[in-house]
Amino acid sequence: MPPASIGDLAFLSDCHTAALLDRDGTVCWWCPPRFDAGSVFGSLLGPDAGHWSLQPTGPFETARHYEDGTLVLRTTFTTDGGQVDVLDALAFAPGARGHDIGIESPQVLLRRIEGVRGAVELETVFAPRMEYGLTVPHTRVVPGGVEAWGGPVRLVLAAPFDLQCETGGARGRVRVGAGDTFELAARFTEARADSTPPPGVTLGDTADGWRSWSAQHAYDGEHAELVAQSALVVQGLTFAPTGSVVAAATTSLPEVLGGELNFDYRFAWLRDLSLTVRAMSIATCGEEAERLFTWIADAAGHLGDAPVQIVYRVEGERVMAEQALAHLPGFRDSTPVRVGNEAWSQTQLDVYGEVVDAAYQLRDRLGELDAPTRDLVVGLADRAASEWDTKDSGLWEARDAERHYLTSKVLCWVAVDRAIKMAEALRAEERVADWERARDEIRAAVLDRGWSSARGAYAGAFDSDELDASVLAFPLVGFLEATDERMRATIDVIERELGDTGQVRRWAADPPGFVICSFWLAECLALAGELDRAEAWFARAAGTANDLGLMAEEWDTERREPLGNVPQAFSHVGLVNAAHRLTEARRKRDEEAGTRAAAGPGGVTS
Repeated sequence: MPPASIGDLAFLSDCHTAALLDRDGTVCWWCPPRFDAGSVFGSLLGPDAGHWSLQPTGPFETARHYEDGTLVLRTTFTTDGGQVDVLDALAFAPGARGHDIGIESPQVLLRRIEGVRGAVELETVFAPRMEYGLTVPHTRVVPGGVEAWGGPVRLVLAAPFDLQCETGGARGRVRVGAGDTFELAARFTEARADSTPPPGVTLGDTADGWRSWSAQHAYDGEHAELVAQSALVVQGLTFAPTGSVVAAATTSLPEVLGGELNFDYRFAWLRDLSLTVRAMSIATCGEEAERLFTWIADAAGHLGDAPVQIVYRVEGERVMAEQALAHLPGFRDSTPVRVGNEAWSQTQLDVYGEVVDAAYQLRDRLGELDAPTRDLVVGLADRAASEWDTKDSGLWEARDAERHYLTSKVLCWVAVDRAIKMAEALRAEERVADWERARDEIRAAVLDRGWSSARGAYAGAFDSDELDASVLAFPLVGFLEATDERMRATIDVIERELGDTGQVRRWAADPPGFVICSFWLAECLALAGELDRAEAWFARAAGTANDLGLMAEEWDTERREPLGNVPQAFSHVGLVNAAHRLTEARRKRDEEAGTRAAAGPGGVTS
């Protein structure tokens, strides 16, 4: 059965793909060999789509946590007869360390059983269903385990105890006493490939790989523990061979339970680029951020006259035609279940600013730009200068109609603003006058046509009175100061009218809170000097995380549970950036207080 709540899910990663488990030790999602592949365990979206359970045969209680500095999950099962731990991980290649973790993947899901006290009988049920549950595999006993194959996929489960085959899977039981250890390993391969696990693939080695990565990064600001966990999650959502970062590990987890807003997020969006680069630079180091930008530059190819695509598959593929999987009932009967995403064909002007701002942030690390990168950045700035006054689908990817979204205009402003500042490095000094002209035009238009006198705030689109939380980005990208009179009023109106349920909604008709919007509000309040209010909003947003520190895209304020795909990179990026903003604002306030104290009465320095 699917988990009762999105908040019940745990996340494993080998930086190629992800697996999700529920609280009872059932793997309900795994899509080898990469994030956007078809699932072999998919009971998250339908009970007949495959699972791998491992749990006591009698009543039990569970507790769980990640091993320090890793995405290795430890689940403790407690029964009347004793206690047993199960450790789960997606394996790294043997000896992979530091920035090399995940570059190669053995495609092995590891499960280690450790007896703690007493005696506990465990049962495992191995029931893969290839390609989102469409294929029931053949199974047979092989030396040391069982093999399941169907279509182009083969899985071999190695187990140290007997397994009995059944239609489409296998099951087995083992009695675990204190001090006993048993290790299971499920290996994915293509049907005709060698399925023998490479030597040295162990859970301990994988944990050491994660810790070696974590040890290379140090963040000394506020909320350091939360930032470290979010950094791990973002790394877990990184496709290491290219450096691309997927928006989430899942598809079709609903924005509204029982509704139709169920989309596939297992792709890399340009929309997220600037914020993700900033978060990586804060919480990890510039190497991950540089690899992400380099991947985008390579994936985009020669710009020419072609439309700028807003989202790509993990290796840079462009086509991701959307289709519904009618055989799946969806999470808690939320249909349709979609794979692919039609957003790939949308126009979103904000991506111009996202890419150019990312280049600007990384200018020192990137050094002298090569000709293709210069052409890309200059081309995007030119497009922003010439297209800013056209309609688009906006940051939230509206599917009903294109509009003159304010945030899209402001991100076009960002594109030309950063290009002006980088003109010499771009070898584009002759374009500065045109970019400056466009920058002034955009600013004037946004300040004039974006202001709603009726709401006393900047609205979401030109000549509109509808609020949109995305305008909180204005101070974050330097378009307006948070202390600007109208911007300050906008922050207050959004807090009051879109944050009235305890989480900030994207717009008034949006039922759930959108987690990153609450983090944006925290950042804006910090920039406005309202640190206590900023901390309160940070706490509300961070409080949407489950017991493992994982955040989804949204939060149902009535049911008090997460909604949308999980873990959501945007939410974790929002946490990192907001924590850093709070740190900077507090340090600035303390420095100013120290300066005033040193000046003494009358402002005279003693």
